[in-house]
Amino acid sequence: MRFKYVLNEVLVGLWRNVTMTIAMIITMSVSLTMLGASVLMYMQVDQMKNYYYGEIEVSIFLREDVTEAQRSAINQAIDQSPLVQQKTYESREDAWKKFQVLWADSPDFVKSVGPDSLPESFRVKLKDPEQYQAFADQIKTQQGIQDIVDQRELLEKVFKIFNAIQVMALVVAAFMALAALMLVGNTIQVAAYSKRREVAVMKLVGASNWFIQAPFVLEAVVAGLIGAILGFVFIFVSKVVLLDGRLQALTNVLTPIPDGNVWLMLPLLAAVGAGVSAITAWITLRFYLKV
Repeated sequence: MRFKYVLNEVLVGLWRNVTMTIAMIITMSVSLTMLGASVLMYMQVDQMKNYYYGEIEVSIFLREDVTEAQRSAINQAIDQSPLVQQKTYESREDAWKKFQVLWADSPDFVKSVGPDSLPESFRVKLKDPEQYQAFADQIKTQQGIQDIVDQRELLEKVFKIFNAIQVMALVVAAFMALAALMLVGNTIQVAAYSKRREVAVMKLVGASNWFIQAPFVLEAVVAGLIGAILGFVFIFVSKVVLLDGRLQALTNVLTPIPDGNVWLMLPLLAAVGAGVSAITAWITLRFYLKV
């Protein structure tokens, strides 16, 4: 009987303040969407780091006037280094073919660059990418080297951009969460004010605190859960339609997001939405109803 009464009061309360309830759900869904996207991005950046750092190479570009003896000496020095895992040699012709493939969509740019403009190079994969400086110190003394480039430095710049986007998403989610909390508190206050007489009567007849608070707290929990579900749906649809559809070409650069990570957002967002809403409603009632 009590459960039926509480459930009925929750449904009546949500419908009585339907406008504020909808506003609360929308705000909560937006904030939880931003939170879920931020968590997914955090997980994805870590996955990309593990993948790309495992594929990092050191590029040793040779001078245009490098001699055969110098080239052989550089090749021998690389082979003798205990830091090297594998090595490939890329001639000017190979570099030109790769350049044509990479810039196939810009034929005018390809025409402006000739095979002689691209240097020959050695592509070296180290056993431990962190040992780049030690390897560079070993090789740079060889004659005929124009430049030594560590791909890790380029990747770190890219990941700094991803980390900045992640922080921005978290900041936006925090502001939206604050707005959602204020709406939750305001909605609960309005609901409590509209039922102030009923609450007074229930207190007079000896109703327990949890029995009085339960309908209001559950209203906030239901709104939080609906917002979490909507947020998850938006994230899932965005992943399927955009990342798996129109932006699928980005998977050549960005590692694909596993479906398991996306589904993990549902219980996470539901727990955050319901938990934060319940705590906010309970604190609001403690101050407003003095129970």
